[in-house]
Amino acid sequence: MISIENIYYKYDDGTEALRGVTLRVKRGEIVALMGENGAGKTTLVKHINGLLKPQRGKVVVLGMDTRHTPVSRLARVVGMVFQNPDFQLFGETVEEEIKIALKNFGFPPSVIEKRVEWALKIFGLHKYRDRSPYTLSIGERKRLCIASILSYDPEIVILDEPTAGQDFLQKEKIAEILYMLKHQGKTVIIVTHDVEFALKRSDRVVIMKEGQIVADGPTREVLGRVDLLLQARLKPPQIAEAAHILSRKGLLARNELPLTPHELVRVLPIVGDNHGNP
Repeated sequence: MISIENIYYKYDDGTEALRGVTLRVKRGEIVALMGENGAGKTTLVKHINGLLKPQRGKVVVLGMDTRHTPVSRLARVVGMVFQNPDFQLFGETVEEEIKIALKNFGFPPSVIEKRVEWALKIFGLHKYRDRSPYTLSIGERKRLCIASILSYDPEIVILDEPTAGQDFLQKEKIAEILYMLKHQGKTVIIVTHDVEFALKRSDRVVIMKEGQIVADGPTREVLGRVDLLLQARLKPPQIAEAAHILSRKGLLARNELPLTPHELVRVLPIVGDNHGNP
């Protein structure tokens, strides 16, 4: 689905944002891309939709070499929601914002109307349809950007910090959307600092540091490596961090890897009361 081969990228100010990054993403995967600010995450995903071109190496998306493929063609198969939603809002109203991409990609009017209604409903934006996007909260603007991207049904979806500014209920709605996309066989890349969300919602975690990939593997395996996360300046999942502390104190077996409250309770030793009763 996505093949990134040993790519390098340096900005005009001399910042080496990517230094020999190699990554492959399969169809239907939900991949969480994590790392501290400046690690190269956003620079990397901008190579997938062609906004940036590798200075060395290559990126191939659905058989298309991004170095030689117009961004307009890549945008049809790679939908990207930026960290700052204001960078991609152009419509005078919420409804018009969702219609923009559909019109640009030549969808017939009847299909456009159906998809707009679907997007407004699923993201809780129906009551705002006639309002300017800039009158919405940051969380609502983020959901509007996600709605406008999903409305045209790209094969690959990239979400840069999708949970930023979202309350618990909206995070759960985004999680439901991810489940739907996975069920449809879509490929999703989430750029996020939200380790708890990534733990529950991703199949795989890729950690970047200083323009390189330092870890790549199944979500539970990577997010259970507390020392690695701390080295990458990421806050570990709370349960993993608690288990790490307990393990260092000799209260848990070193091979235990609890990542949820129920798992932690299950592996904790039973402590008796003063009378020797459990």
